[in-house]
Amino acid sequence: MNRTTAADKWRAVAAATGPADRAAAEAGVRLAYRSAGLAGPERILWADSPLAAVTLLRGLTGTGRSVRDEVRTRPWAEERRRLHDALGPAGWAGHWQATGAPLWDLTRALVDRIRAAVAEAVEEAEEGAGEGDVRLVLLDAVLGQHDAAWLAAFDGHGERLAGLAAVAEHAGWWWPYENAAVLCERPVELHRDEAGRLDRGDGPALAFRDGFALHAWRGLRVSADFLAGLTDLTPERIREEENAELRRVMLEYHGYDRYLAASGARHEHSDETGVLWRIALADDEDVVMVEVVNSTPEPDGTHRTYWLRVPPRTRTAREGVAWTFGLRPEEYEPLVQT
Repeated sequence: MNRTTAADKWRAVAAATGPADRAAAEAGVRLAYRSAGLAGPERILWADSPLAAVTLLRGLTGTGRSVRDEVRTRPWAEERRRLHDALGPAGWAGHWQATGAPLWDLTRALVDRIRAAVAEAVEEAEEGAGEGDVRLVLLDAVLGQHDAAWLAAFDGHGERLAGLAAVAEHAGWWWPYENAAVLCERPVELHRDEAGRLDRGDGPALAFRDGFALHAWRGLRVSADFLAGLTDLTPERIREEENAELRRVMLEYHGYDRYLAASGARHEHSDETGVLWRIALADDEDVVMVEVVNSTPEPDGTHRTYWLRVPPRTRTAREGVAWTFGLRPEEYEPLVQT
């Protein structure tokens, strides 16, 4: 398989949703154990999500020690060393850039988000649950479909990784122990924007069959309650939000033009730093905001608009932006404006 085809194949694996092929995944587990010189696990158990798997494992007995090092870490390292020696440093770098690198940021970001959400959910459900204990269980996982970046690089090169590849193609995360293996179903839903970031405004961006889910807007983690509240946004609610990132989400969802029109905003000043808007309130001090555009493009090529709340006494856009940096207007001379 050529490098482009391998990268495309594993990109699809990383984004796969729907029921696992349990028979094929279990055969991959047994092959991975045999390739590591181990007897196959006596039991193979299934969980509907990484959260369910961690919960199961924390109460499971008789599993024996983790064999992740033998099954995944050592063969991985040995095949990497072999391929690196065969291709040379420059050849390996070019091979990685053509195969695994395009998937690396996408999969690692998702893995980090899932780990954090699982740890948070367990700690909330079990008061007193040790954070370290939960995270150790998470670090014992083989990442299945989310190991796609490395599997793309080794596709067709490492027979010792065939079992790992088979599990990844047919299931989600899994945990190998001496006497048992626990496998996860894949997500049932995955929603991303053009840049590959988790993104959905009307439900979970990543969801598993048991209800474990991640909610996000253009890559920013948000709560389900926050998303549900977007349909009933008012200018007042947007102005009351203290978190700048959440306020940006609200403005994007509500619409900047709509927000300004509904708020009775008055355009007060413009310069190269941004646009100053003022909203007069009958029973409170004016709301004054500077509209600025980030000069650094997003991964999808767009430029993000930010709204900076500044003191009511502000009279120019430069004065407002300078204030956010703790500077006087004449001191604010950005080399790269953001």
